[in-house]
Amino acid sequence: MTFTRSVTAFAAALTLSLGPSISGAHAAEPAKLRMGWVIAGADAPLQIFGKKGIATHEGVSYVLDPIKFAGTPPMVTALAAGEIDLVPFAYSTFALSIQNAKMEDLRVIADVFQDGVPGHYTNEYMVLADSPIKTVEDLKGKVLAVNAAGSALDMALRAMLGKHKMQDKKDVTIIEAGFPNMRALLAEHKADLISAVRPFSADPQLRSISRTLFTQSDAIGPSQMIILTARQAFLAKNRAAITDFLEDTLRLVKWYSDPANHEEVVQLVSTYTKTPPALWASWLFTKEGDFYRDPKGLPNLEALQSNLKTQKELGFLKTDIDVKKYADLSLAEEAAARVK
Repeated sequence: MTFTRSVTAFAAALTLSLGPSISGAHAAEPAKLRMGWVIAGADAPLQIFGKKGIATHEGVSYVLDPIKFAGTPPMVTALAAGEIDLVPFAYSTFALSIQNAKMEDLRVIADVFQDGVPGHYTNEYMVLADSPIKTVEDLKGKVLAVNAAGSALDMALRAMLGKHKMQDKKDVTIIEAGFPNMRALLAEHKADLISAVRPFSADPQLRSISRTLFTQSDAIGPSQMIILTARQAFLAKNRAAITDFLEDTLRLVKWYSDPANHEEVVQLVSTYTKTPPALWASWLFTKEGDFYRDPKGLPNLEALQSNLKTQKELGFLKTDIDVKKYADLSLAEEAAARVK
């Protein structure tokens, strides 16, 4: 056998021996992460807005499939049916998923945003600017609007009423309405008080006709408002991809929060939502105007535990839930360690 033929034979043998592993690597597809969301600029994954080049793992180790929902309660059904994988639950819905839907394998894996952290935004309960309502006691006999019964905003409202010895159906009437409809309810005197969240609370038209009576922080203190959750089996199967997703998210939060990028951030979100930049410019990803997002993606479990205690005291939970039992922060910690 000549030298040339020997090399050729060796190369063929090497290709044959490595072929299965090489083809397997090429055949491996990115993990599909189906993530629910409700509000752009709040719980929506930042990957859907851009900017390109920051989320370096997207399309490589994972592909994001963002699924829009009207609220977090419908996500419980979708998660139970295996129709979504990553869920940004409000603390209220998280607890009910464990208690009512019996999802004992549900785990808190990261922070999405927190309400009422000093120096940052907190949800508002608003009345008309010329309303005679000056104190919580003045709400007696009035109609109050929340997005959904049992929601985080509903519970904060009920907690504030409880501090003033008032309750629904006896002293006030609480109705449900979508956030986009709150301004009209207030302007048309169909509700005397509305609950307002970002971006709706920043609507210039709403601000021109209203004032804030109290905030969510006034009612219940700091809240672990939204937490990212997933079920254990999905975490075990897709740990590497989810960690990459969390790393990308932290890099995006860092870029979005840089004041130097503010105008571009506003334009990205405005373009995606097809809304005027004025709706976002004054507050989006600013310290005082927006919610707090932990730079390491770690939720405040103490605040979450306190929120669930309030939920039980208001009668929405039957038993105590130990949040540490339902938390796996190892993925967020690993992601944070990669981001400098």
